[in-house]
Amino acid sequence: MGFAGLSLAGMVGAPIEEQIACATQNVRRSSSPSELRITDLRVAVVARAPMRCPLIRIDTNQGISGYGEVRDGASERYALMLKARLLRENPCDVERLFKKIRQFGHHGRQGGGVSGVEMALWDLAGKAYGVPVYQMLGGRYRDRVRLYADTPDGQVTGLKKRIEQGFTFLKYDCGIQTIRNVPGALAYPTRQTNWRGKHPFTAIQLSDKGAALMGERFAEVREVVGWTIPVASDHFGHIGVNSCIKLGKALQPYTLAWLEDMVPWEYTEMLKEIKNAIDVPLLTGEDIYTLDGGFKELIDERAVDMVHPDLATAGGILETKKIGDYAEQSGIAMPLHFAGTPVCFMANLHCAAATENFIALEHHSVDVDWWEDLVTGVDKPFHTDGFARVPDGPGLGIELNLDVIKEHLERGQELFAPTEEWNQDRSNDRLWS
Repeated sequence: MGFAGLSLAGMVGAPIEEQIACATQNVRRSSSPSELRITDLRVAVVARAPMRCPLIRIDTNQGISGYGEVRDGASERYALMLKARLLRENPCDVERLFKKIRQFGHHGRQGGGVSGVEMALWDLAGKAYGVPVYQMLGGRYRDRVRLYADTPDGQVTGLKKRIEQGFTFLKYDCGIQTIRNVPGALAYPTRQTNWRGKHPFTAIQLSDKGAALMGERFAEVREVVGWTIPVASDHFGHIGVNSCIKLGKALQPYTLAWLEDMVPWEYTEMLKEIKNAIDVPLLTGEDIYTLDGGFKELIDERAVDMVHPDLATAGGILETKKIGDYAEQSGIAMPLHFAGTPVCFMANLHCAAATENFIALEHHSVDVDWWEDLVTGVDKPFHTDGFARVPDGPGLGIELNLDVIKEHLERGQELFAPTEEWNQDRSNDRLWS
């Protein structure tokens, strides 16, 4: 039966299904959301973007797909193991499904599977309802997101290049490895010291000379950058609390935006000790999974000046917003850590747009010339004058450019190959009796 030209009054007495169809005939819908079901989950691993990045595609019975991303450097298996727990579910039930799978994530890269799936669910929900993700998070505070760019070469000239590229917030990579061959700068037992061990256990110490040398580096930074552009530091290396305090005091004159990951995030009391001893903002968080997994304690104990989640570890878009919202109640700001493909980049833009205490989002792929070509649907370049535009399209606002992705697949990988071996799992996942 056709309803064109009929009013709802004219349908009085008609069956209820026909009344509903008439009432909603002009409602814009991209699908039938209540009948949407997940039918498949596949992956495609992109190499050197700038790191190894597994992309997720979740398919549905209505022909729409959602995209997510496992955190850079992680295994795609963290997402594939969730497939059997998602099949036949409605992807629009984002928070319920997140609670169903969250037990299979953990800190660091192990949070990448749950976080990537959560991104893809939001993308699907937005496409189903025809609205951008930020709108489903409560709306946006901003339509442009400030970016900060790193300098992986560790050279001050790299900062100048970033300014020329339009960035107005910088991060300088200048760790203790840059002075390891300077006599008297560091004390450590042997050349075989475990430089990647947990900070309190490496026995590496920064001398007064080493701290002064690091101070000279940042004095040079200010000479090049000036004082109007914020400059943050990347983590310096695996040194203990006393050396962290010594370094923080040496860098106080240069008004850094923050010192990053001075000791592992789980050492709350150590972070508090450092924070209370120096006058430079302290942050951590890129390896923490969920608000309750570590951020809440750091915020409640005021062990940091800012929180620094990586959305692809923290639990995805909504959980990262919850982290920011909780931090906001204590007057704590939230920059975002990121080093992946444009899929995760767009997820970050939506989260940043919807979170009031957001500061800046990391852009780690500035020098990868094909990076923006991995997706379509948004204007390029993604950023101008150090800001990225928040997409207005449904879901994340992008589609994948399969030809470009195929060119940059990790060796031996296929483009969204079938994954039937992950369709069944006979595990009883319940955590309570």
